[in-house]
Amino acid sequence: MEVNWPKNIEPLLRQYSKRKHPLDYENRYQLVVMVILSAQDSDKHINEIAKDFFKVYPTMSHLAKASVEDIQGIISSVRNFGNKSNWLSKLAKTVGEDSKIPNTMQELTKLSGIGRKSANVIIRESGFEAEGIIVDLHVLRVAPRLGVAEGTNPEKIEKQLMSVFPKPIWNEVGMAISFLGREICRPSKPKCNECVMNAVCNYYNSQNS
Repeated sequence: MEVNWPKNIEPLLRQYSKRKHPLDYENRYQLVVMVILSAQDSDKHINEIAKDFFKVYPTMSHLAKASVEDIQGIISSVRNFGNKSNWLSKLAKTVGEDSKIPNTMQELTKLSGIGRKSANVIIRESGFEAEGIIVDLHVLRVAPRLGVAEGTNPEKIEKQLMSVFPKPIWNEVGMAISFLGREICRPSKPKCNECVMNAVCNYYNSQNS
């Protein structure tokens, strides 16, 4: 089935466009820290532990003065907290101040603990022009189900999505597909009948052909 994806993604964008990321941050410093902490963990859990974290380290300059051991003491319930403590310590010492947090893909991905997915989230949530498309675990599952991309490699899926969708909607496409995965296109029991994309979805049409 030939699908005009830029046209057929419009109902999904109308449903989820401009919705804030589920991480409950208040500024770019908090966003960066929480994005790093949320890797392989749940946004809900990070929202819970973030309150205590930011009481102790309210700014990047406060975090830069912390030891790795001190950071570990606060985030010990977070998955992979050992590496994340090291990443946050290095990042804070590199950046120094909230106002010096970079806003480009090239500069963000130079920082400890930030890959393309994290950088795309930070750029999108900061309101800057997209340089890529968010591919989190939900997009990794949903995009191949829809048929708009194939494979299991995040960077390859991102490149496929970037080739399909026009740049002005890159910031919203990835997040919209992610929200679809969080709420409708669940791993084991997708709610296909509630999905605005079912008319063009490979998975749905293969189940109902």
